[in-house]
Amino acid sequence: MFDLIREDLRAKARYSCGGDSLKQVLRVLGWDGTFATMFYRASQFCYRNHLGLIGAILNQLNPILTHAVIGRRAEFGPGLIILHSIGLVVNTGVRAGTHCTMENGVTIGAEKGRAPVLGNHVYIGSGARIIGGVTVGNNVRIGANAVVVKDVPDNATVVGVPARIVRIGNQKITND
Repeated sequence: MFDLIREDLRAKARYSCGGDSLKQVLRVLGWDGTFATMFYRASQFCYRNHLGLIGAILNQLNPILTHAVIGRRAEFGPGLIILHSIGLVVNTGVRAGTHCTMENGVTIGAEKGRAPVLGNHVYIGSGARIIGGVTVGNNVRIGANAVVVKDVPDNATVVGVPARIVRIGNQKITND
């Protein structure tokens, strides 16, 4: 748990401050979203180590104190960054790789019992929704208020409602 929290804090410091020195890591401790990540990691640790009641309490404190609802069984790899926790909702069935970055108002939810699977290095903009059993590839950027209901390939940028691909790598995509 502490290794994950340490990597989450270092990732947030690199993203927000340009480096991960001790001073920069300590600086992000007081920033919005940091405690949401820490409550989630502690709750998940308790769940995995059969400390159900403690995990449940931590899980219930997260929305009360940080306004973020993250299912205890949701899985995020190291480097999770929550920039702003207000309105964040993550279904317990969500699976995500390393270095997932989320803004405020993001919803990652299940539909018909199937939850999204996110790759590594995924950025999710403010107010975006990822719904159902979709797969989001590696190095993907999801624009603000986009609604993702279909799979997204690696290296893509998606925007709109419903989300459409506007860029793959450095190549712009025209959607005629």
